[in-house]
Amino acid sequence: MRHPMKKLLTLFTLTLCATVGAAPALAAGAATPPSQGTIVAFGDSLTAGYGVAESDSYPAQLQRKLHQAGYRWTVINAGISGETSTGALERVEWVLRLRPDIVILETGANDGLRGQDPDHTRKNIERIVSSLQDKGVVVVLAGMRMLRNLGPAYTAKFNAIYPRIAKERKVTLIPFFLDKVAGKENLNLSDGVHPTGRGYAIVTENVYPYLLQAIKQKSKQ
Repeated sequence: MRHPMKKLLTLFTLTLCATVGAAPALAAGAATPPSQGTIVAFGDSLTAGYGVAESDSYPAQLQRKLHQAGYRWTVINAGISGETSTGALERVEWVLRLRPDIVILETGANDGLRGQDPDHTRKNIERIVSSLQDKGVVVVLAGMRMLRNLGPAYTAKFNAIYPRIAKERKVTLIPFFLDKVAGKENLNLSDGVHPTGRGYAIVTENVYPYLLQAIKQKSKQ
């Protein structure tokens, strides 16, 4: 039987919030031909690929999938483990120096696990999205959901952050970044939270169609 939700929350907090990430790097399998553009995967440990080989992280798998389909885009992994939306906001200017055409923004889970006010998280993400859009960057927002044992009121308010921002800022929304992966023992590491390479393959499938929408949007700018 799976461990109780309280224990899961503790593990989630320790692993998602306590790990210090490394500097971002090009996703594995970088293209030899000239790139059509730059996609930055901007997020926390779920983007960085905590606990798996770099080649198994979702940005690396996403780049391979793009190349196999004939899209010669470069994907940069700018994930830092343990980062909150406040930390992500502080990194926006640094991310912009990477000259992204598209940013896949995945942040906020650590805020929820720390019990931060969802309004604070929403405002941070809104500011990140606004800063990127002001520079002509197309944003794909990764929706996150919070554990139910934090209470129905908190969970509902947190989960509503992402659809609201997507609607107000007119950005492409991935409804749930960890769809078909969250809670699946065989698709996550022993912490029960971070995906394995197989789990990230599903995350890549979750992200891919929304990224194609963003590529089309960018081509029209």
